[in-house]
Amino acid sequence: MRHGKKFNHLGRKKGHRRALLANLAIALIEHKRINTTLAKAKALKLYVEPLITKSKDNSTHSRRVVFSYLQNKEALKELFGPVSAAVGERPGGYTRAIRTGFRPGDASEMALIELVDFNTIYTTAKGESKSKKRRTRRGGSKGSGEAVAAVAAIATTAATAAVAEATASEEEE
Repeated sequence: MRHGKKFNHLGRKKGHRRALLANLAIALIEHKRINTTLAKAKALKLYVEPLITKSKDNSTHSRRVVFSYLQNKEALKELFGPVSAAVGERPGGYTRAIRTGFRPGDASEMALIELVDFNTIYTTAKGESKSKKRRTRRGGSKGSGEAVAAVAAIATTAATAAVAEATASEEEE
């Protein structure tokens, strides 16, 4: 029976679930993004984020604690090297799960789970949006005001030329 256990059992016994999450965490650390089911992605997020937090403190104790979860030396080197350097000042939220649709075989909902700081598309887009000026729908930006003034100046010169031409034609008659 559940009795208030809040984590997803993923339809597996404890040993199988631990092995599955450890293998998914190793793959995520090595490849920076993996494609899996949404339920596994959510369970992996709860599993790997405390390990990434532990990797910020590069001590022998934290390495041994993380190794007890992962059992993979290469993933440990990657986690305590480039991954911990990239997430050094981030207070949490190291992973992102993006829903990608449904699997054709069994219609299971799929997701792409990735490490946030290693996605260059979102990080560069976020950096550019900060440098852009804010747009409003209230009447144009400041740059378009200069364009409106230039068009108005052209219109007034055209109007004065038309008036001068009309007065000249009236005088000839």
